[in-house]
Amino acid sequence: MSEFNGATIMITGGTGSFGSTVLKHFLTTDIGQIRIFSRDEKKQDDMRHDIQAKYPEYAGKVKFYIGDVRDPRSVADAMPGVDYIFHAAALKQVPSCEFFPMQAVKTNIEGTDNVLHAAIDAGVKKVVCLSTDKAAYPINAMGISKAMMEHVIYANARVAAERGGTVICCTRYGNVMCSRGSVIPLFIDQIKSGQPITITNPAMTRFLMNLDEAVELVRFAFNHASPGDLFIQKADASTIGDLAKGVQRLFGDTGTNIIGTRHGEKLYETLMTREERLRSEDMGQYFRVSADNRDLNYDKFFVQGQVMTEAEDSYTSHNTTLLDVDGVVKKILTTDYVKEQLGDV
Repeated sequence: MSEFNGATIMITGGTGSFGSTVLKHFLTTDIGQIRIFSRDEKKQDDMRHDIQAKYPEYAGKVKFYIGDVRDPRSVADAMPGVDYIFHAAALKQVPSCEFFPMQAVKTNIEGTDNVLHAAIDAGVKKVVCLSTDKAAYPINAMGISKAMMEHVIYANARVAAERGGTVICCTRYGNVMCSRGSVIPLFIDQIKSGQPITITNPAMTRFLMNLDEAVELVRFAFNHASPGDLFIQKADASTIGDLAKGVQRLFGDTGTNIIGTRHGEKLYETLMTREERLRSEDMGQYFRVSADNRDLNYDKFFVQGQVMTEAEDSYTSHNTTLLDVDGVVKKILTTDYVKEQLGDV
């Protein structure tokens, strides 16, 4: 019996890479129903047929809802009877958000607020929201919108806790290997077409985790969250140069083309800020950052201060465990996508 025995869960943005992996983990368990909420009917139809082909005896557990987190009515209409929500709907691509920042605002910030208000109103028991390392010390539109999304989460978590209702928490993780729009599938496609792979800056570092780890982080948050908590997985990282070499070792060396840093990219990413480390708890494989429970009593900030406001260092892809090329190869071989692509070589 799982923690979701007989429960109804809803996944916003459910046709994406995360939603597909959640289905793989939970569909054949004792879960009651999984609602896929998204705006792309083609992706929903593809997912529906895939489930019917692979899991015909469980396909009836999955219900599809066409809607958009930007549209409060469509969100509210999908909510009755939902016990738990995984909120994954987002605009995630750095360049597209950089050029169309208001679209990131509407989906990542306003859309999250719509989901959380509807969840509170419908009496949903728990909501786990998905964020990104780019929300910590953000420099690009996608990261800024995700940072604001996190503050929307914490504000709604406070309101829900005061009412004694929905528990709202957040997860933050780094690059999910082979998720939609990520760099490893791009490298593989370039190699298979005989083209040199394009590298922005070989010295850049990025956290690496697979989709199964992303789901386990969300599951851990679900089981351990208090209102407003932020959960972070301890993760390995690599340079982009070594990541490229790892992919080339598996699929062939067609050369590299260094194209330079794109709009809004950092040299390294931060999963936990110095300020957050002060109120963090080491839980083994994960960190829990407790909610900032300061209130609107501004007077005390004028008459008393705090001795410490930040830890010595943040938790970044530069100061975590850096994988060498051998480590990168081992890591990327944990992804179903890479194993499937190797079967086609």
